[in-house]
Amino acid sequence: MTATDPALTALAQGWCALSLLHGKIETHIERALQAKHGLSVREYSLLDVLSRQHDGEGGHLQMKQVADAVVLSQSATTRLVTRLEDRGLLARYLCPTDRRGIYTDVSESGAALLAEARPTNDTALREALDAAALEPELAPLVRAVEAVRVPA
Repeated sequence: MTATDPALTALAQGWCALSLLHGKIETHIERALQAKHGLSVREYSLLDVLSRQHDGEGGHLQMKQVADAVVLSQSATTRLVTRLEDRGLLARYLCPTDRRGIYTDVSESGAALLAEARPTNDTALREALDAAALEPELAPLVRAVEAVRVPA
């Protein structure tokens, strides 16, 4: 079944096309990140999310917030954090105000790898979107993605 299959409702066609676009983009980025930096899309996403944390009130994310941001379960996120910590890309430490809380920060080597990988991610994303824009069923979604502007 394709996104343009007449047996699907318009809503199902849209969802199918969106899933197809996501899969194509993720696969293209995954290959590029793995080949050049030894990172998966999820690992890159986790490093990126954690690199945006800051000190101060509300600056550090709880594991549930991190899991939501990288679209994984809490247990999968914890396993991913552990893998990256074992590679020296992340570090965990106790919250200074609540000894029950554990924070996770990007290490210096993790920040360096993220900085190296960011242009690869951006280039692969652009390539995947450009390729998808050539497919009639995906072109409207590509235009929608390109039009999104997230407030700072």
